[in-house]
Amino acid sequence: MELEKKVLYLGDDDASRAAAYLCGVMTRFGIDFERVDGGTSTASDFQSRAYSLYILSDYAVGGFQPGDMEHIVATAKEKGAGVLMLGGWESYYGRLGEYHRSPIAEIMPVIMRDSDDRRNYSSPVLLRPTTLDHPIVADLPWSTAPGVGGYNQFEAKEGASVLLEGFRTQTTWTKVLDDPSAPIEQTDVKLELLEKFPFLVTGQAGKGRVAAFASDVAPHWIGGMVDWGTPRIFQELPERLGKDLFVEIGRYYAQFFAQLVRWTGAL
Repeated sequence: MELEKKVLYLGDDDASRAAAYLCGVMTRFGIDFERVDGGTSTASDFQSRAYSLYILSDYAVGGFQPGDMEHIVATAKEKGAGVLMLGGWESYYGRLGEYHRSPIAEIMPVIMRDSDDRRNYSSPVLLRPTTLDHPIVADLPWSTAPGVGGYNQFEAKEGASVLLEGFRTQTTWTKVLDDPSAPIEQTDVKLELLEKFPFLVTGQAGKGRVAAFASDVAPHWIGGMVDWGTPRIFQELPERLGKDLFVEIGRYYAQFFAQLVRWTGAL
């Protein structure tokens, strides 16, 4: 069974909702893909096909048929398929994901928690690359990258590569309550760094590449990053996904996720 030069994107509701964002990115960059909507089960021919990349994003373990996840693992190890997991309530452990005991956990480059790993914050989680040379993070203005609002917490496995670190912050006004009518100065705002953790981790599973991104590709978790970069991109989705569907997204947001998809799937 040869690898199809195509992505299978599982999860994120459907293309009229959260899945529209990544569908828009892949359409924009000419990446061929097929869909399995969140809340639906995999097709009966799932194990008879081998994709270059499997994206699992807010897709619960319960959507797989017996043997499907083992098929993904074998396709990665033996044929070089990539596996990318994006964050969400049904990713990693999440609320319903519960991948921590699945065959997928064996090949992912991170150690998943065995309890609820969802983290939501009102202050931004800032992202910092550990290198600027890797194809996923290259050619992007990380100094202006907006913060994200939520993520799944995990640890990097030994030997894996952490490409992005997350920094949880707390932003506060220092004087605004003393005199709300006073002019605002730079020193009236304080930003504290509270915690650092791995946010994008990559590795190898046999012949295949694997990657784990802690946040979602769609709002609300991805926060302002969805609008990172001008000029903004208006992208219509293929009609096979539904009529009159489109997304408006930031240029660098689209570039980052396209680079993540292409590298992991060797596309």
